[in-house]
Amino acid sequence: MTDHSVSGFTRRGILAAFAATAVVAAPTCSNAFGFLRGAGDVRRIRMYSGRTGESIDTVYWIEGEYIPEALNEITYFMRDWRSNETKEIDPRTVDIAAAAHALLDVSEPYMLLSGYRTAKTNALLRSSSRGVARNSLHMKAQAADLRLRSRSVSQMYRAAAACEAGGVGRYSRSNFVHMDCGPIRTWGS
Repeated sequence: MTDHSVSGFTRRGILAAFAATAVVAAPTCSNAFGFLRGAGDVRRIRMYSGRTGESIDTVYWIEGEYIPEALNEITYFMRDWRSNETKEIDPRTVDIAAAAHALLDVSEPYMLLSGYRTAKTNALLRSSSRGVARNSLHMKAQAADLRLRSRSVSQMYRAAAACEAGGVGRYSRSNFVHMDCGPIRTWGS
């Protein structure tokens, strides 16, 4: 899509402003990518971080295209907060989280527990937890650990698994769900 500037406004900017006020239709398909392709012209993600106190509410996809500026904001938001380092977040992970959120039919934003992790952070977490993978997709910026106050881990897990698009892990004791854009698989209790 090419930006056509008229009086200081771009087509993309006008569409983003319009899309920010649009209501996204409820999903009708179980596959995350199929659902999002057929759900209209807008994809949106809402999250906050208890670690940094930051929040994000952004439309990141319009008319079949990702919005680079929005993906940059998401990448910064999902950074390794321990080291303040970023790595470009794989938009497929954001798609899965957005699709699962829509299936849950909630207005509450996700609480992001972990997005991108450096190898050093991953090693630190592995030293204190058996549930951290040595080659975690978090280190490739392809995973997110998420929580919702208004929905149980089981509800979130079922919604993410219904997307049939990536890995979904249920961590009931720690009260979060892992979502990634790797091979389709599920685990946890």
